[in-house]
Amino acid sequence: MASYELIMPKMGESITEATILKWTKKEGDAIKTDEAVLEIATDKVDSEVPSPVAGTLVKMLYKEGDVVAVGKAVAVIETGGGGASASAPVVTEKAATTTTASVSKPVQTNSAAAGGDRFYSPLVLNIARQEGISMAELESLPGTGAGGRVTKKDILSYVENRGNAPAQPAQTVQQTPAQTQAEAPKQEATVAPAKSYSGNVEIQEMDRMRRLIAENMVRSKSTSAHVTSFVEADMTNIVNWRNKMKKKFQDMYGENLTFTPIFIEAVTKALRDFPLINSSIDGNNIVVKKDLNIGMAAALPSGNLIVPVIKNADLLNIVGIAKKVNDLASRARINKLKPDEIEGGTFTLSNVGTFGNVMGTPIIMQPQVAILAVGAIKKKPVVIETPDGDVIGIRHMMFLSHSYDHRIVDGALGGSFVRRVADYLEKWDVIRDI
Repeated sequence: MASYELIMPKMGESITEATILKWTKKEGDAIKTDEAVLEIATDKVDSEVPSPVAGTLVKMLYKEGDVVAVGKAVAVIETGGGGASASAPVVTEKAATTTTASVSKPVQTNSAAAGGDRFYSPLVLNIARQEGISMAELESLPGTGAGGRVTKKDILSYVENRGNAPAQPAQTVQQTPAQTQAEAPKQEATVAPAKSYSGNVEIQEMDRMRRLIAENMVRSKSTSAHVTSFVEADMTNIVNWRNKMKKKFQDMYGENLTFTPIFIEAVTKALRDFPLINSSIDGNNIVVKKDLNIGMAAALPSGNLIVPVIKNADLLNIVGIAKKVNDLASRARINKLKPDEIEGGTFTLSNVGTFGNVMGTPIIMQPQVAILAVGAIKKKPVVIETPDGDVIGIRHMMFLSHSYDHRIVDGALGGSFVRRVADYLEKWDVIRDI
């Protein structure tokens, strides 16, 4: 019999670790190839980890709630193939727990506040920051993880018992480690009273994803100098073309032809014309991205938002874009996106028209410098210029809202870009085939 180590997968370019949410298999269970073994979570997305081999789960190297570095073994699976025997050296439970503390470099904290070099995972520190828990307060928490490490469950349990009152701001007075240690037990023992609300209210706790969205949106507004430009596009040719082609498209490719692939194609053409829109800021440097990776904001059944990314969208034809859009949207709704499918976006499209909105002022997805929102397509009376003079006609019209970072994108560039997208939409070839 051979042993196979199941590895924590790479979760995207900026993710170095993940939290084990749930084991879907237990020791002794048979596992099929590509069958999910555990569920994990990062600051970006929740995901399942499938087994690339068939066999029996003989060892779970971490517990639920543990934070594990990318590339570390999380389980041992005994396969039926030859090769290394089951007694071959594998990562033991002891080794696994001792490496937990070295998942990432210890976060450097002020010794006056921390009173030591205790390790905290980025996930725990993120929760502490969101809940207003000071470092001195965090130091006082008992941990159930390896070496007394504070786990996600520990800090969430503490938050629940701590009450809903806002935490006291971090002290600005310099303290000695001895003072911090002496005062920590008092902070732990004192439970703040629950905050009272007047009127008839219902208190709903934000889920993890909503908290991350809130944090990211606030960070974006504080990072980028947001400006929004608007244009109105005549979508009549596109509406008529889609109505003519959608049945043929369904018959040929088994896919629905929505407006989103058409929007994305127009966006990629405009980005080629104005490459500075497809960039990011690094200090005093402007990083112009050569790849056009278009994120498409998608609403989830929970009411939360996720942005899957179509990589190298400019290299795909309308059929390829449509297939990508439909696949990513359908898997987003059932939480089946892979971590790397929400990473690496260089520009984002948000379709607020899906909700019947005519326009919106979208917030930039960091570290991008621009985002485009398209509104609902509405029939309106408009002035049509003809060789024989102006006439009033009924046309399908749509607003486009372009929010951009005024630190590097001025009004002329931001406005010209969204106007160019509208031009590509209005000049759609009505005799184009699929």
